[in-house]
Amino acid sequence: MSKKPEILAVKSVARSRLFHIQQLDLRFNNGTEVTFERLQSNAAGSVLMIPVDGDELVLIKEYAAGTEQYELGFPKGSIDAGEEPLDAARRELREEIGMASDNIRQLRRVILSPAYFNRPTWIMLATSLKVAPLPGDEPEEIEHIRWPLARMWELLERKDFADGLNQLALYLLGDVLKEESC
Repeated sequence: MSKKPEILAVKSVARSRLFHIQQLDLRFNNGTEVTFERLQSNAAGSVLMIPVDGDELVLIKEYAAGTEQYELGFPKGSIDAGEEPLDAARRELREEIGMASDNIRQLRRVILSPAYFNRPTWIMLATSLKVAPLPGDEPEEIEHIRWPLARMWELLERKDFADGLNQLALYLLGDVLKEESC
């Protein structure tokens, strides 16, 4: 395995309440010096839950400022300081879809773009759902959409199901369902 590049300097470029952009000056082992930028998250990470209620997925539709439109996807949210991913998943399920689960399992930990971003997301499967709402922190009420599990692959054809993490979660769910049917 290669030796990691030497960090020559780290400079703060910009900071917001959510992110910190840093410039890194690096020297690689072959002597090449380059400058990279990275986006550091101020949060501990995030969770994305795949809620399965019987033979249906429970999706949410909420406004996405990045695309300036309403997007369909799975419930998700930030992990609070000192909170474990599983606890964040339990809380976010209750806040975003008003349901709780005693059967949540981690499917994968991913980082969207490790070359530029340090924030991990834990993708979790939640089953055995029951009604247990908590007040959320969303600016408007989140629309809930029940989607037949038998038609889950049709989500990939929808323009409003564009988030890559949601698509990855769907494929992970497909793997779980395939394993369980064997």
